[in-house]
Amino acid sequence: MSLAPYASHPEQTRGRRFPELPAPTRSDFQRDRDRIVHSTAFRRLVYKTQVFLNHEGDLFRTRLTHSLEVAQLGRSIARSLGLNEDLVEAIALAHDLGHTPFGHAGQDVLNECMQGHGGFEHNLQSLRVVDELEERYPAYNGLNLAFETREGILKHCSRRHAEMLEAQEPGGVGHRFLEGSQPSLEAQLCNLADEIAYNAHDIDDGVRSGLITMEQLEAVPLFVRFRDETLAEFPQLQGRRLLFDTIRRMLSQQVYDVIGATQALLAEHMPMSADEARQCPPLVRFSAAMREDSTALKRFLFKELYRHPQVNETTAKAKQVLSELFAAYVAQPSAMPSDFAQRGDLHRAVADYIAGMTDRFAVREHERLTGRRVF
Repeated sequence: MSLAPYASHPEQTRGRRFPELPAPTRSDFQRDRDRIVHSTAFRRLVYKTQVFLNHEGDLFRTRLTHSLEVAQLGRSIARSLGLNEDLVEAIALAHDLGHTPFGHAGQDVLNECMQGHGGFEHNLQSLRVVDELEERYPAYNGLNLAFETREGILKHCSRRHAEMLEAQEPGGVGHRFLEGSQPSLEAQLCNLADEIAYNAHDIDDGVRSGLITMEQLEAVPLFVRFRDETLAEFPQLQGRRLLFDTIRRMLSQQVYDVIGATQALLAEHMPMSADEARQCPPLVRFSAAMREDSTALKRFLFKELYRHPQVNETTAKAKQVLSELFAAYVAQPSAMPSDFAQRGDLHRAVADYIAGMTDRFAVREHERLTGRRVF
């Protein structure tokens, strides 16, 4: 399909940090997607926690399945808006590459451990993975992705880290956090597809786990609306089929809402290039009503699922594993592989090593170094 003027056109890319000849059969963004899919960090996502640990059940989402769902939703919306589907897919598949084991609990621990040593942000770590930590090519570290893909991966960034990035790469991916501009529309879309995906699948996983019930979801207007719509068409439906159809309808309506609200904003601001879109306010958005409903759903999930006593108990164990691992590696760097142990910045090397672990490898390493099994 043809791209809209405001889309990211691959022939107009700002390029790679290390110049390369174009591929004969793929655009730069298709090439980025392929490099991401073949990376070691991408494969590790299959054993990294979304909400539930890998050993808690075979059917719960992991970081890998979440990334695939974000990519699917993102491509569907991108096609309707004339955006670049390949770039959306590349960003979606890479956006969690820097996530720690044990989900956000792991990020919090590493940030605490790295106070006084530069801190830890998982979005910045995702960029670090594709810029430095992947080792696949003879001429450079990382995957040497296009600017537009790297820009989309860096969803959030503190001012301190943005200034650091700007010093290393003037006018690069950290610049927009200093000047207050927006990322590409494809990057904006991935941010919203991420939210849509995790809200929906966390309902599914939460009910599957037994930690939240259909009765509790009566408190969520967005869920109730589409559950009632399903029951109006299928009055006898119950159980998992009712849950699945409710979530399906909810997902569809959120997609249609994003498309409609974004089309209205595009018509209002009329950006005629990807760079013009960067100078506009955020254009890929929910309508005001859907934003309110989505926020209410997030509040419900935070209270009833993410802060459920059983999840809190798991989180506490995860924090213990990672904090003790961090201390053990700092005290005994030789316990890490030599390419990490011999780096000049020991604390950053330890953070990189732990952030790259899967949940189960972190548990095994902790038991090896401490003689105790927490999980």
